[in-house]
Amino acid sequence: MQLTRTAFGTWSGGRFMHFGEPIDDARFVRIVRQAHDSGIRTFVTADVYGSGAADEMLGRALEGIPRDEYCLVSAIGHDFYSGRRDGSKGFPRFTAPGLRAPSDYGAYLRMAAEKSLQRCRVDRFDAVLLHNPDSIGYSSDAVWKGMHALKDAGLTEFLGIAPGPANGFTLDLILSFERFAGLIDWGMIILNPLEPWPGMLCLEAARKNRVKLITRVVDYGGVFHDDVKPGHNFGSHDHRAFRPAGWVEAGFAKAERMRPIARKHGLTMLQLACLWNLSQTAVESVVPTLIQETAEAGKPIEDKVEELAALPELRLTEAECLEILEIGNNKGCMRLKGGSPSHEGAEMPDQWGLNPDLESVGARWGIDPAKDLACIHP
Repeated sequence: MQLTRTAFGTWSGGRFMHFGEPIDDARFVRIVRQAHDSGIRTFVTADVYGSGAADEMLGRALEGIPRDEYCLVSAIGHDFYSGRRDGSKGFPRFTAPGLRAPSDYGAYLRMAAEKSLQRCRVDRFDAVLLHNPDSIGYSSDAVWKGMHALKDAGLTEFLGIAPGPANGFTLDLILSFERFAGLIDWGMIILNPLEPWPGMLCLEAARKNRVKLITRVVDYGGVFHDDVKPGHNFGSHDHRAFRPAGWVEAGFAKAERMRPIARKHGLTMLQLACLWNLSQTAVESVVPTLIQETAEAGKPIEDKVEELAALPELRLTEAECLEILEIGNNKGCMRLKGGSPSHEGAEMPDQWGLNPDLESVGARWGIDPAKDLACIHP
């Protein structure tokens, strides 16, 4: 089953990602069932969330629903089996040189996929994504030979790549689209009307290489849910509290300028964000984060699920899309991860310098790293 227009991610609800007010297991299970009953048919999980706990909870929630009634997407790549967690940096990528040699990549991927399937209580995924790869994951033949073996073994129908967790990886992602053309079916990127950059730089490359895109962070940290507003108080461990000061105020002001378009079509702001994403080249699925805010005015997650499920079959006009893009222009607003001309020193799991392959990608796609991928704001 292909991914559908709307999707539910197991990072929703603050269970594993430290945002908003964490919801208990029973409510999470009910929300997943509600999402399915409301018409959402794609569910995305990652084995590293809760060291397998997200898989297990999703498996319990979907148990009893015929397997051909939903699309199940897994993301694997962080080794929490033999790797040691490095504080807030999380678990290492399975490709870390200290963990295994390239000849062992395939065995790890097979093991991780099979264990994730067991926790999800199914015998196959519809798609398996390479989760938050390091530079090796974007370019290694050994990695993608191992990914292809999952497909050959009948463990998944489609393969994909999900960069992150921070924003960036533009040249790396395009490199993987080109190098493994015909093998990568899906890519996941950060994209929303308040963060068109840098995600939009890879859209045409995805289209040309026949890669379909699923977009996350569609809600822009909750602003498009209409319950994160100026003065919002985030919990001490909420990862959004570490964003630059004033991001809510600036984002809210821009979103207000977009609101007339939503009103014109009878849309919520979340629906407007989803439809803007779906109007972009190669974007075929949206998976916003459904957060239960701690504030008394926080909208229940159940209501957010209903908004997403009720997304109408509507196309924004070209003029409306352009207007939203101009309002939300965020070019140069942050330092990006992945291959970067600003990186100095040793390669890190999520950041490295440019190499000839990445430079040639930029030249082919008209992307000047020094100009188009640079942070221009203090």
